[in-house]
Amino acid sequence: MFHYLNQFVLLIVPLIFAVTFHEVAHGYVAWKMGDNTARLAGRLTLNPLRHVDFFGSFILPLILKLSGAPFIFGYAKPVPVNFANLRDLKKGTLYVSSAGVFANIVCAAVSGILFQALLFFMPLWSGSFFSPVLDDLFHMLGFSVIINVVLGVFNMIPIPPLDGSRILAVFLPPAIRPYYARMERYGMLIILFLLVFGKNLLFNVVDLFIAPMLWLFLGSEGLAYILR
Repeated sequence: MFHYLNQFVLLIVPLIFAVTFHEVAHGYVAWKMGDNTARLAGRLTLNPLRHVDFFGSFILPLILKLSGAPFIFGYAKPVPVNFANLRDLKKGTLYVSSAGVFANIVCAAVSGILFQALLFFMPLWSGSFFSPVLDDLFHMLGFSVIINVVLGVFNMIPIPPLDGSRILAVFLPPAIRPYYARMERYGMLIILFLLVFGKNLLFNVVDLFIAPMLWLFLGSEGLAYILR
């Protein structure tokens, strides 16, 4: 029981920070592009308490873990952005929408560097007095890479309200955009359905996009170590 609880904590901590960086990136880029809504709302902070959503940051990952979903996913409270305030609507929408994904990839890269450093020096610390702490940190960094890569790739799927939908909407004909935007009311249901029941489709996404990035950031030895 303690083992599973420890594993869940090692997953939840990097997940909370991943969704926090994701949302702050949206708000920060929006501020730089002319909209200070997120700043006025006090959301340009790395304090996770300002961003976590009880269902999206805790309950959903637990459901996915227990249901055997191919990967763990979660979300935070969306940072408020008034796209009408952006100085350049098209460019601003593209920058703001892709900022969260970019932040997650940067987090994955940094976590990967630290993970591979610990892996390289593992013969020195394994079995030492600091081994329990460093082993948890090692796994947390590995999970951080996986979670940030999954968040980055998953958010590019063009299903409202995911970031990919706003990027796609910029390039859609104006007459189609209102109909596409109406999908947002069903978006989370579609996403949950895919996460729980669309495993074959998600495994194809994993093979095509996620797996190569995990191999890049974790290395073949590190990836095998984390997934065993």
